[in-house]
Amino acid sequence: MMPISTYEQETTTNSNGLCLRVKGKVQGVGFRPYVWLLARQFELRGDVSNDGAGVIIRLWQSARVAEFLRVLPLQCPPLARVDSVSQQPLHWPQEPLDFTIASSGVGQPDTHIVADAATCEACLAELNSPQNRRYRYPFINCTHCGPRFTIIRQIPYDRPNTSMQPFPLCAACQAEYDDPADRRFHAQPNACPVCGPQLWLSDASGNIVASADEALQQATQVLMAGEILAIKGIGGFHLACDATNPAAVQRLRLRKRRPAKPLAVMIPDAGWLAACVQVVDFVPLLELLRSPAAPVILVPTHPDGPLCREIAPGLREVGVMLPANPLQHLLLQQIARPLVMTSGNVSGKPPALTNSQAFDELSGIADAWLLHDREIVQRADDTVLRLNEQGTEMLRRARGYVPDALALPPGFAVQAPILALGADTKNTFCLLWDDRAVVSQHLGSLADEATRQQQQQLIALFGEIYGVVPQTIVIDAHPGYLSHQQGKALAERLAIPYVTAFHHHAHLVSCLAEHAWPRDGGKVIGLALDGLGYGIDGQLWGGECLLVDYQHCEYVGGLPAVALPGGDLAAHQPWRNLLAHLLRFVPGWLALPEAAGIPQPQGSVLARAIERQINAPQTSSTGRLFDAVAAALQIVPQQISWEGEAACLLEALAQQSPHHRPPVSLPLCGQQLDLATFWQQWLSYRATPAQRAYAFHWALAQGFAALARRAAQHYGIHTIALSGGVLHNVLLRRLLVQQLTGLQILLPSQWPAGDGGLALGQALIAAAR
Repeated sequence: MMPISTYEQETTTNSNGLCLRVKGKVQGVGFRPYVWLLARQFELRGDVSNDGAGVIIRLWQSARVAEFLRVLPLQCPPLARVDSVSQQPLHWPQEPLDFTIASSGVGQPDTHIVADAATCEACLAELNSPQNRRYRYPFINCTHCGPRFTIIRQIPYDRPNTSMQPFPLCAACQAEYDDPADRRFHAQPNACPVCGPQLWLSDASGNIVASADEALQQATQVLMAGEILAIKGIGGFHLACDATNPAAVQRLRLRKRRPAKPLAVMIPDAGWLAACVQVVDFVPLLELLRSPAAPVILVPTHPDGPLCREIAPGLREVGVMLPANPLQHLLLQQIARPLVMTSGNVSGKPPALTNSQAFDELSGIADAWLLHDREIVQRADDTVLRLNEQGTEMLRRARGYVPDALALPPGFAVQAPILALGADTKNTFCLLWDDRAVVSQHLGSLADEATRQQQQQLIALFGEIYGVVPQTIVIDAHPGYLSHQQGKALAERLAIPYVTAFHHHAHLVSCLAEHAWPRDGGKVIGLALDGLGYGIDGQLWGGECLLVDYQHCEYVGGLPAVALPGGDLAAHQPWRNLLAHLLRFVPGWLALPEAAGIPQPQGSVLARAIERQINAPQTSSTGRLFDAVAAALQIVPQQISWEGEAACLLEALAQQSPHHRPPVSLPLCGQQLDLATFWQQWLSYRATPAQRAYAFHWALAQGFAALARRAAQHYGIHTIALSGGVLHNVLLRRLLVQQLTGLQILLPSQWPAGDGGLALGQALIAAAR
């Protein structure tokens, strides 16, 4: 919470009061009743109201106003946050007799939309109290918790502007809604079994087989029988099954065509953590799991725990979460065991939103559907975080965090509106205006038409909610990206200019932005490590050391470019990358045992294509280097089934090795890292697969750290920024930090290091021009 340090003081000859304008997270979070109670505590008179720009407090003159102003930002409701308070003198035509809450007004939107929040302790207690009229009601909420962003259509955030509009309040709920002293005063999703949304269970034919609490009872039986349940949640559908039942998990994988990608697990309560995961300190983990955002947290799996190995085959981490809404609480209390809780979608598509869509898309996957009649307006996946040595690491930013705004770094005040469209995968977009940036939730791959439609709908919605019309469009410099083509078309339609941003420049600027690096803070040395991105002169980058600030990006070194055999296909077949590296750097490679993973005769045909430069563009991709090493160790299938599979398996294998300095290096050779020496040393290192996997990570960290140190010394710079999807590798991240000791290191934390953070960087690049 932000304390108020200064107030603008004005006087007029006829003022008899004060008008306060409060901005921040102040709508839909119980802020007006908080102000009402506080004003009464200080015996003030006047009123408080919402409008498009936030909250307005009008006060009759009093000696206690100064004390009220001091306390106002310090005791806010749990979900509220005061960003600024401005004031001006006010003339009351008639002296107010009391302090009241006025109806919402209108105006230019300039407030924060609040993210969805997990069930609060007070609502959870009522949910489990037989004496309470909301006992076991799966849609219980108050101003401290419940759906927000996912039900909103426009602002002001009032019930008619949400998906609660079809549910008129009963007399009892209306009384709560109207009482400023009640926890549910103006809680827009407020409801009860009499007037609110209803729950039911449907079978595979769409027939309703149970309603209300009986639906929960039968849903539990479905899960206990090893079957798969589709559940309508807050921001989309989930698919659930028993996480302790290998046959059930394998059935889900087979039906969903998801053979190996790890699955998230929901545990009934914190008491299950010690059995399921293996961490040294449970306190920070519990704080995150119990936070209003209730994210999925990646943590080491307990080797002897109850979760079956089929949850995350070959990996050492599992994503765990606690129930985040009342329906999940009731279901997990009922079944009393961990459940797989994964996105309710067909592989490659976004999660279903509507009941009919869920039946259409999840038919053949689910055995039963647990449904309700409250519409999901905005899709929001579960947020995914990891705890590491530096704190938290955001992998997927969505439910519970969006649409929280980021204050722009110093020097970026009062910006004309900018829309940045992000990347084609892990897409998010960013709307930047005035002194803030708002980044959308994780949307997924723009190759899917439904995702593109959601993106366009959200762009329009964000513009309407915030009253912002973009004046500039920012797109990735790669001309083949769908986001690039979309941005050009949108700019033409709106008759506004577009600008391009280099992929890796945007990665690093995103990191600078979250650390509030000033616009005039000078240049930093950046390491941008990922799969592939468009760089200077049309080069395909993926492992670069760059000299950057918000405006400029200059190449100072990196990995040498290697063929990408088959173009995009190389990202799905790791053996192709091994072939390209062996052809380039290792004479006589055919006789090596590591080459056994290259299928024949495809390998020979592809080798000729590489030599003739047929569909084999050159790239310095770090991600494809990971693929090559994983293929050499023969720990991956010829065709991977999820992005990053090879790298994750390689890291998991490396974590099993004793962490000592291996006889393998990645030395500097001019501006570039010497991959020929690396491959010679690594192929000669006849150790266990785990030791060789660790040796690769160690050499890569040593090489890039040496490159960054040399550049830092050359330019007289002491700050190193790290970004790119490869930085989600825990081991590599740790080794890089160790190797860069003595320098100031900026690491992505609140925004994804991968493409999910790209739009923020793009927007800041445009704003700095």
